[in-house]
Amino acid sequence: MSAPHGPGKDEDFDPRAIPIRPAATVLLVRDAPRGMEVFMLRRTLSAVFASGMYVFPGGRVDDSDGTDEMSKCCSGRNDSQASALLRVPKGGLAFWVAAIRECFEEAGVLLATHNATGNVVQFSDPGTADRFTAARHRIHEGDLSLIDLCQQEDLTLVTDDIHYVSNWITPLGERRRFDTKFFLARAPEAQDPLHDDKETIDSLWVRPEEALAKCEAGELAMLPPTIGNLRFLLEHGSIDAAMEAAQQVGVPTPVQPRLRYDADGRVTGVVMPWEQGYDQLEG
Repeated sequence: MSAPHGPGKDEDFDPRAIPIRPAATVLLVRDAPRGMEVFMLRRTLSAVFASGMYVFPGGRVDDSDGTDEMSKCCSGRNDSQASALLRVPKGGLAFWVAAIRECFEEAGVLLATHNATGNVVQFSDPGTADRFTAARHRIHEGDLSLIDLCQQEDLTLVTDDIHYVSNWITPLGERRRFDTKFFLARAPEAQDPLHDDKETIDSLWVRPEEALAKCEAGELAMLPPTIGNLRFLLEHGSIDAAMEAAQQVGVPTPVQPRLRYDADGRVTGVVMPWEQGYDQLEG
């Protein structure tokens, strides 16, 4: 959540004119000897938004994510069910599809099954791994769509075991604003996630408590939504417990932090809805 130019710095900047774009992010978790771990990526230092920050795989919802053709490639959750969870008239399933697509583009993990066998996609065979790696880069570059990949490989996206856990909205005053839905999913076996060396420059599996400790120590830079979702994971000792809790979340209350400015229009802090002084700030 980078600091924008305040009104004192740019008189032409109208914060209320900035569109709020839909986005989806996925907390990819796995079991490890020392407990549950979550996969995190570091955004490139040249990124316009959240440069250098450690985040979960995610990004904007594309128009192609919400097509009828795309919904036919999904199992376990239809658009009506997804839209009801998001409390929108229609198009809710696009957030689940975007979470899957972004996870594949940014981390190389595809949450899908083979139609012929019902088995989860695995990359244990070198030839298969190479083929899907090439597809990952083509989708990222826009040369291949997720629909095309599903049709070519005879796949179905697994949306029923991906659970909606939180909703964060970028503060008024930022140059880029997103309405981001956060989802929780198990990492499939025989798929090793890795950053793409384009939008992201580093990656790691880390226990939630370790990630929060490193953030507190200044070793991992994170935005408030990332910290908030790590704290959600911290409350649960296993993936099963976290997944069960995620299913019970229902419809998360949107969290929209507010920015605090000084007399010259410079941002001096980010205030959460539960913190003192929130109601006195513009938002």
